[in-house]
Amino acid sequence: MIKPFSQACENNKNPILKILKEAFAPVQSVLEIGSGTGQHAVYFAEHLPHLIWQPTDLEENLDGIACWIEEHNSLSNLKMPRSLDISNIPWPVAPVDGVFSANTLHIMGEPEVVQFFEGLSYALVSGGTLCIYGPFNYAGKFTSDSNAQFNKWLYQQNPKSAIRDFEWVSQLAENAGLVLVKDHPMPANNRLLQWRRA
Repeated sequence: MIKPFSQACENNKNPILKILKEAFAPVQSVLEIGSGTGQHAVYFAEHLPHLIWQPTDLEENLDGIACWIEEHNSLSNLKMPRSLDISNIPWPVAPVDGVFSANTLHIMGEPEVVQFFEGLSYALVSGGTLCIYGPFNYAGKFTSDSNAQFNKWLYQQNPKSAIRDFEWVSQLAENAGLVLVKDHPMPANNRLLQWRRA
């Protein structure tokens, strides 16, 4: 198959890595939820060699992720992708002390976002770190005109998709036993939200 490619992944990988180097410094194993093309998995595993990185996604995306991984088979800390349906709680994965997800919450419908945080209650160990990258609204408002336009585009693709409110996501995280460590501003009107499991 043709190896998938995302320009957005290329654009944001370095700013994200800068945060992950500190956020995941004490972490040993990371579960990536919604690995997409696989570009992030390869890049972060290469630059964070102390981590065991487990990519996951829906079944139909696994072959594309595998294409990226097979090109970098020298990375002993990067596992082959696994199928993960977040609605299947508890998730069929080993507990980890790190979870990463990029550009996923605005693709999911609201029930799936709720299930995402419910699943974390089982998958992320006490003291573990959660990092979520993507656009968020604050006080119910878009942070930029480009995000407002992006939200319209999301709705056209799937009426269940939308940029999520930071306050709502934070409440779901709190319900799952997570404490917000930092809300990192990122380029292109995105954020990286970092939590710790109590």
